[in-house]
Amino acid sequence: MKRILTAAVLLLLLLVAVVLLRARALTSLQPPPVEPVTIQVDAGAIAARFAGALRYPTISNQDRAEIDRDAFLGLHEYLRQSFPRVHATLERETVNDLSLLYTWRGSEPDLPPVLLMGHLDVVPVIPGTEAEWRHPPFAGEIVDGQVWGRGALDDKSTVVSLLEAVEALLADGFRPRHTIYLAFGHDEEVGGPQGAARIAETLAARGVQPYALVLDEGGAIVDGMVPGVAGPVAIIGIAEKGFLSLELRVDGEGGHSSTPPEHTAIGILARAITRLEEHPFPARLDGAVEAMFRYLAPEMGLGGRIAFANLWLFRPFIVNRLLSDRTSASMVRTTTAVTMVRGGVKDNVLPITATAVVNHRILPGETRATVIERVRAIVDDERVQIRDVSSSQDPSPVSDPDSEPFRLLGRTIRQVVDDPELAVAPYLVMGGTDAKWYAGRSPFVFRFLPVRIGAEGLRLAHGTNERISVENLVLAVRTFIQLIRNTDELHSPA
Repeated sequence: MKRILTAAVLLLLLLVAVVLLRARALTSLQPPPVEPVTIQVDAGAIAARFAGALRYPTISNQDRAEIDRDAFLGLHEYLRQSFPRVHATLERETVNDLSLLYTWRGSEPDLPPVLLMGHLDVVPVIPGTEAEWRHPPFAGEIVDGQVWGRGALDDKSTVVSLLEAVEALLADGFRPRHTIYLAFGHDEEVGGPQGAARIAETLAARGVQPYALVLDEGGAIVDGMVPGVAGPVAIIGIAEKGFLSLELRVDGEGGHSSTPPEHTAIGILARAITRLEEHPFPARLDGAVEAMFRYLAPEMGLGGRIAFANLWLFRPFIVNRLLSDRTSASMVRTTTAVTMVRGGVKDNVLPITATAVVNHRILPGETRATVIERVRAIVDDERVQIRDVSSSQDPSPVSDPDSEPFRLLGRTIRQVVDDPELAVAPYLVMGGTDAKWYAGRSPFVFRFLPVRIGAEGLRLAHGTNERISVENLVLAVRTFIQLIRNTDELHSPA
């Protein structure tokens, strides 16, 4: 027995030694120290021009007939007047009537181009919440250092900041080596099939691919929101989840409620919904999320370094920890959210039909087909009809965070944001962006808007009292100026 105990102690000590050595061996993956750059811009003028763009209610809609074309065309004209150098130098064209594509010809046309993206459309104001807005959602008011209005964060900030950056560079006489495209779709909030998708098709038909870099919204500089990291982190999206909405439908016989069947259509539907919520998709730590923690582990305290340097041992515990919070849980599993339910017309009439819509955000490594197969297996009821009712998309490919374009993005951020505590890391975007339409057209598709936001800022993107600080607008413009300058250093994709 003594020998067994001695051997167990020795094995334990060996395990501890291995775990500690692996943690100690972690080396930083952060961009090397850089000299901060100073870029002078007129904050007041930037804020004023941006506020003007928010005054156009460019609300997207699945039904093209319901779109306010005058609002979009008015915004087009406003941008033309606000950025005269851009419109005198770059080639501007409308795509599918309401989207915009700008071409800035590079001095070396044989180099692969750079594509910088944003979108012109915004989500509607939730009916009944208008009175809760401290400043009208389409007034574009500047109050207390904030620009208020729908689209302030999502995503007119990207559009206007990019145009501000190009306008400033043109004033300095700058011309890029790579041809640069600015692509602004008009229906990102409903999936982008008529905007970004058409722009991507237009460019592909002209033979424009592969790209040296594609950049869209999707990440940001977040403060205190990454597990295990106290300081700010610039999270750059290297992939995004897929999207799938399934309708569950149950048909009943109807009739009077005084003689009900054992289970009504609504009851059968309720059971299916309950089964889906009680059997979530399995969680796993891999791909873009594992890459994020690989980048951040060296910046963590001893506990975090030990855990992430030894995933072979601690992976199940880390996954369980991530599952304890709904935000981090969505990073490691395909999510299931029941978002709409309909059924019944009167309290004493049995429902003939009951339906529910269940939205899934699909983790890379799964597909729409595997999700539907799993849903059918969980529901396990032939009375429940299941069909795709969305403009569904599989998850995007995962771009390489160790690539030259990713490192260039990280270095650019560090040049502009003079904060020694700032870390840069790859990230899985839980929502959808227009970048998905460039899957397969470039190995370097990333998602990042250079603004600093906290938990409240994330809630504001589609919420009441959406706004952005003038300080953040200035940061975005400065970062885009430096990024465009730095693209001269990009090489051709392998």
